[in-house]
Amino acid sequence: MSTSLRILNVLKHFQPICTNASRARLLNLRYHSRATIQHSRFLSTVQTEESYHSIIKDNEKPTGQSDKHEFQAETRMLLDIVARSLYSEKEVFVRELISNASDSLEKFRYTTHTTADNEYEDVGRALEIHIGTDKQSMQLTIQDTGIGMTREELVSNLGTIARSGSKQFLQEIKQKGDAVENSSNIIGQFGVGFYSAFMVADKVEVFTRSAKTGSPGLRWCSDGSGTYEIQDADGVSIGTKIILHLKTDCREYSDEDRIKTVIKKYSNFVGSPIYLNGKKANDIKPLWLMEPKDVTIDQHTEFYRFVGNSYDTPRFTLHYKTDVPLSIRALLYFPEGKPGLFELSRDMDVGVALYTRKILIQSKTDQLLPKWLRFVKGVVDSEDIPLNLSRELLQNSSLIRKLRNVLTNRILRFLHDRSVKEPEQFEKFYRDYGLFLKEGIVTTELHSDKEEIAKLLRFDSSHCVDNKRVSLPEYCNQMKENQKEIYYIAAPSRALAENSPYYAGLKKKNFEVLFCYEPYDELVLMQLQMFLGKNIISVEKEMRLDRNAEPDFCEGSLAKAHVDEIISWIKASLAGKVISVKATSRLEDHPCVITVEEMGAARHFIRTQGHQIPEENRYALLQPQLEINPKHPIIKKLFDLKSSNEDLAKLIVQQLFANAMVGAGLADDPRTLLSTMNELLTKVLEKH
Repeated sequence: MSTSLRILNVLKHFQPICTNASRARLLNLRYHSRATIQHSRFLSTVQTEESYHSIIKDNEKPTGQSDKHEFQAETRMLLDIVARSLYSEKEVFVRELISNASDSLEKFRYTTHTTADNEYEDVGRALEIHIGTDKQSMQLTIQDTGIGMTREELVSNLGTIARSGSKQFLQEIKQKGDAVENSSNIIGQFGVGFYSAFMVADKVEVFTRSAKTGSPGLRWCSDGSGTYEIQDADGVSIGTKIILHLKTDCREYSDEDRIKTVIKKYSNFVGSPIYLNGKKANDIKPLWLMEPKDVTIDQHTEFYRFVGNSYDTPRFTLHYKTDVPLSIRALLYFPEGKPGLFELSRDMDVGVALYTRKILIQSKTDQLLPKWLRFVKGVVDSEDIPLNLSRELLQNSSLIRKLRNVLTNRILRFLHDRSVKEPEQFEKFYRDYGLFLKEGIVTTELHSDKEEIAKLLRFDSSHCVDNKRVSLPEYCNQMKENQKEIYYIAAPSRALAENSPYYAGLKKKNFEVLFCYEPYDELVLMQLQMFLGKNIISVEKEMRLDRNAEPDFCEGSLAKAHVDEIISWIKASLAGKVISVKATSRLEDHPCVITVEEMGAARHFIRTQGHQIPEENRYALLQPQLEINPKHPIIKKLFDLKSSNEDLAKLIVQQLFANAMVGAGLADDPRTLLSTMNELLTKVLEKH
């Protein structure tokens, strides 16, 4: 293994227990493989700062006769399902057992505050979860200092599958009419989590002693085959200790690093401290449950790097909580760095982790946010999320859709606020992530949702100066009184847009026109179609629909009779290519233009499928209309040339048509123009 990889592995191992100053050194070490000396110093520092604390001891001794019990037939069947089929990943058994231990601590914390002091023993003890690994014996131990169980509770909770003691505990409190403070810390719902231990263990031992004064220690044991036994035991501490005798093919779960990884993944934010082989294993706080004003920038940076698996810093932070219409606690981050090729791909998963009651359900949850928001990273925690029995899949699609809508709308409002309060920062964000917003408009179904996203779009326009861009709401606010539509033009650059023949008429009216430099900009506006009740149309379509563009045949123009004559001749010369030819007054410096019904759709068709269709069929599909400028010198000269040198005139009109197709962005490959152009040049030079 290379030096850099060894360093990286050690860094991953020690990162959770470092101070902020140490983390800064860690990040430096990640990127500099020649930091061996600093690495050694760091290790020695960590070793002196670590404190060892464990309650796991081998003090329990079964005594007396054991009572044997049988699971009921349906319970045995359910146990087999839990152990073999319910969970998609075996590692989640650690999550389930830690969740049970956490519930035990929360029950004790609540109960001791609502009962007499002498009813429970050692009320002031530390409430903790301890985990021990033993590779040699292939054992994993999980012990808590919680409320423990009596014999009756052992039979009820561990002898009956799908009976949740935690759920019953909450129901009993509600029946008493008590307000359950921090009830969201109670995790258990279904009563099946304990039995997930049998996925990896061929025998499970439980030592427990109820916190009720005078309660005896007990041992519960089963191999998961259908029976279990209970007997008294000496040396049992208050709380519950579970010993898993692992199967040979599951011995990986007796390895400290493996368990540490699972804790970090699923249970890092459990409210009580978790110790793994005497060392604290859950250091990072669940920031999403804290008050936003109490969270520092450094904490956000550290948490962002943890949940986002990245090393940059968050650009924006959305710390959000609501109880209506759903209970939601969310902490969402917008990355500082630019998206890479993988982030741009729609194959990338949405980067938001789903938690319920601080326990990880899914590290990447596509149902929570639409695909176009896949660059957002963070955590969403909701008690209202309906889960299946294994707590791995979401149920009730209507509730999930509601949650998705609430989160999406909140993100859009947040970004809109940033665009108003921090315009420069938002502009930088838009340059990096605007493509995702445009994808949202193209892929979103409801027009109202499209409009909300569209408020964040920014465009260059004919009225913009100093590289500033305009939003659609700003465009609408500054429209001329006699302007009814929102206009845009697609062109590779501002210079080409301003010199486009299609723009000339609107320029004369001083109407603002949005400039679309990228093909997907035009596609976005085509999909949007309307904004704030105003139609969005391309300048080409506006030209085609303009009924006031008829030429007046004034001085400097061909006479009407000559115009009619040359229109008929051009249409015959371009038979099979144009559907019609007409004269227009909208052109100033250009001899002619091409218009089609939906120019944007036509350009998209040419880009994506044009090369697959024969030329004659392509024109039949596009149905282009040629509009000529009767004032332009080329058109006036062409009228005379068609009588004196028809061959040359036909070459010129073919070239004019080809030029107009290029100007409209409808030419499949401009190189095809070369043969006609060379033929035209040859014909012109014959007279010299």
